[in-house]
Amino acid sequence: MMTLNTAPNPKRRLRLHPMLWLGAALLLAFPALAMVMSAEVRWGPEDFAVFALLLAGLCAGIEAALHLFETPRWRIGAGLMAVLIFLTIWAHLAVDLFD
Repeated sequence: MMTLNTAPNPKRRLRLHPMLWLGAALLLAFPALAMVMSAEVRWGPEDFAVFALLLAGLCAGIEAALHLFETPRWRIGAGLMAVLIFLTIWAHLAVDLFD
């Protein structure tokens, strides 16, 4: 029987993945660039704040998946769960479900 080891390895330090966070920052920059190039995109400061929080949550979820789980199968599953949660919240916000 296979057991799930979710305890972090004390010998393994928490290592952040800078390319993941840089990618999130670039995703946050795309709407700002679109606002400069087109009048159709109109984001306010609150839109950028919510998107930044969503991206930070996504990156934190992926970092947690990479740190907590040792087998690739569990890491991929937890990473996909973080992505699905991000996309679900993003889709709900896009259609004003939370207003």
